[in-house]
Amino acid sequence: MKFIIFTLAFLFSSQIFAQEELSLSYYLPQDVKYNEEIPKPQDILGYIPGEWHASHDQILNYMRALAEASPRITMENRGSTYEGRPLVLLTITSEANHQNLEEIRKQHVALTEAGSEKLNTTEMPLVVNQGFSIHGNEASGANAAILAAYYLAAAEGEKINKLLENTVILFDPVFNPDGLQRFAYWANTNKSKNINPDPQDREYSEVWPGGRTNHYWFDMNRDWLPVQLPESRARIETFHKWYPNILTDHHEMGSNASFFFQPGIPSRTHPLTPSLNQELTREIGTYHASALDGIGSLYYSEENYDDFYYGKGSTFPDIQGSIGILFEQGSSRGHAQETDNGILTFPFTIRNQFTAALSTLEAGKQMRVKLLDYQRNFFNNARKEAGKNAYVFGNSKDPVTAYKLAEILNRHQVELHEVNEEFTSNGKTFKPGSSYLIPKNQRQQRLLEAMFERRTQFQDSLFYDISAWSFPLAFNLDYSDNAAMKNAGKAIDSLIKPSAPAPVRSEYAYVMEWHSYEAPKALNKILNKDLRAKVAMQQFSIGNRKYDYGTIMIPAQNQEMNSEEIYDFLKNIAEDSGVEISAADTGLTGGVNLGSNQFRALEPQKVALLVGSGITPYDAGEIWHLFDQQYDMKITKLDLSSFSRADLSRYTDIILPNQWGGGLGKDEAKKLKEWVRNGGTLIGYKNAANWFDKNEFMDLEFKENEVQAKNVTFEQRRDFRGAQGIGGAIFEAKQDRSHPINFGYKDDKVSLFRDHHLCRS
Repeated sequence: MKFIIFTLAFLFSSQIFAQEELSLSYYLPQDVKYNEEIPKPQDILGYIPGEWHASHDQILNYMRALAEASPRITMENRGSTYEGRPLVLLTITSEANHQNLEEIRKQHVALTEAGSEKLNTTEMPLVVNQGFSIHGNEASGANAAILAAYYLAAAEGEKINKLLENTVILFDPVFNPDGLQRFAYWANTNKSKNINPDPQDREYSEVWPGGRTNHYWFDMNRDWLPVQLPESRARIETFHKWYPNILTDHHEMGSNASFFFQPGIPSRTHPLTPSLNQELTREIGTYHASALDGIGSLYYSEENYDDFYYGKGSTFPDIQGSIGILFEQGSSRGHAQETDNGILTFPFTIRNQFTAALSTLEAGKQMRVKLLDYQRNFFNNARKEAGKNAYVFGNSKDPVTAYKLAEILNRHQVELHEVNEEFTSNGKTFKPGSSYLIPKNQRQQRLLEAMFERRTQFQDSLFYDISAWSFPLAFNLDYSDNAAMKNAGKAIDSLIKPSAPAPVRSEYAYVMEWHSYEAPKALNKILNKDLRAKVAMQQFSIGNRKYDYGTIMIPAQNQEMNSEEIYDFLKNIAEDSGVEISAADTGLTGGVNLGSNQFRALEPQKVALLVGSGITPYDAGEIWHLFDQQYDMKITKLDLSSFSRADLSRYTDIILPNQWGGGLGKDEAKKLKEWVRNGGTLIGYKNAANWFDKNEFMDLEFKENEVQAKNVTFEQRRDFRGAQGIGGAIFEAKQDRSHPINFGYKDDKVSLFRDHHLCRS
């Protein structure tokens, strides 16, 4: 029977496609009336959702119109993207709740705090956070948000009144404004009057880098824990301001798929997630199933996807007493496309997403008290599990790196303390000013455990996403999970970036160690000021202080600037970057002397990054962001399509990121070889090693996986292949600290992250 209904639904969808007819009645429930005073989507957009791909500015204009017309909606701007687009949030609830919204918020947050037992959850509204299209080219979510917002503003009757009286909806119509804008432009500029569903049509194959990512080509659905992007920071601030009971994350998947909702594969749920979380997720899923049955849409659950990495939107809430829900809709990737299930139209994908958005709210309404009680119990149980000791992390050589991790924790509302005096824990030494201590007995106890753990055993060896993300290791910090609270100084109310002492003026030279997070930024400024600088290839000492490999030395004499100008300039750099710059009054140092040939001259660097079709945009974007945002260094993005015409002599360094295609051929290899012979430095990233070997830049030996399948059934083939991969793991490696590539590390061991997955949700 379901198959017949589904077939009829597709016939109807195809009929709309063939006749180019569409109305709001295709989407909206007809069991309620709609307020004619509320602007319909077509009144602002100029078309029915689904006829075109709505751009971010169009969606923004419509949300503003709704907020102006409806007393149920208020809208706030929480910041802007890198491209300057507003990061808006709609708060949707009853008029009465709006009059008392701050008190409702405070009472709701009190559920997460000690003493929450006195709160009466039967009288409290549920909080639901609905977010759409964190991947910009998964556009059915954001377009469904238009319809969902209209429904919540315009629907009338007892059903909607009860929903809004008992629910506060935090509504984020576009998680990724920059990516969605990029994709809408592509889909619309390639749309024909006679829509062609041929999958090979240009409309269904975006130009590089595509609309999935944000401005710097980041996959923002991996940034819920690191919180490095402005879009992520706005989302996380909203989450911690409210602690919603349900958070939904609307995505798309391959065109031949149907519709997925969580839970995912049971064996791939993180052990820190309570089993009740998955039971509640499964119960919410029954509401999705019922609603999708009602419109004849196929769907599935408990397959393909996992609930392990807490840095994704659908999993991050699970370690916060909330229920995270991933929706995956088979994508039309344009306006209509041939699939295994027939012609998949854009309106059909929007309707499924809209239906799931409403079924989430229906589930929340029916399960309200159960979900509120679960949240309260989650935090109460976490406090009972918390030990009396603390985490501590730091880096005596680099306070700024420790501060960068503290920044992330601060955004997650983690309680941080100063270290009151130098102490040792687990063989590591922690000092005031370069270390932070975190009591385990706090609200975020489980989140902290997830961020600091070193997990080596797993119920299931297969992962859709990564399996390890220990944050102290990511920042190369010393840390301990068993520090005594007696070492805690005062709680940090306002996190302040560590400052460096002003250098003492010298008429001879200045030295700057390479350990600091912002040392590259400082050196770039020094070299671009036309100051001569050299790097120490060996260790040395001045007085009682030892200086490590990679220390930068800036002579005070024989420079274009006089000694007073040099001092003022370096003083400003130290203040701005937090990098300590010290005076040297003599060249007669311990170990190599400052005039030794073991100090090598440095030149300003002019760096190019190869980008374009064939290059993995995630990796290229990470490098671009590092140089542009962290180091304040100019970096030229050389597109492979024009590489043959590029003048490579302009660059001292060229970076080749990971590749997924054949963008660089023999001619490009020949050109790069000649440039390297002339003194250029070519830097390869990830699988660029294969390209170097193939094109005879170097002779490399690769270790192959020699595991053979034995007694593997046809059904088990996919899992067997998956088990041979490494879904994002951390490896400890021994390093030669005297090698220039390892300058700046204070230990001979380093943690390396390995992730080769190409498939992303």
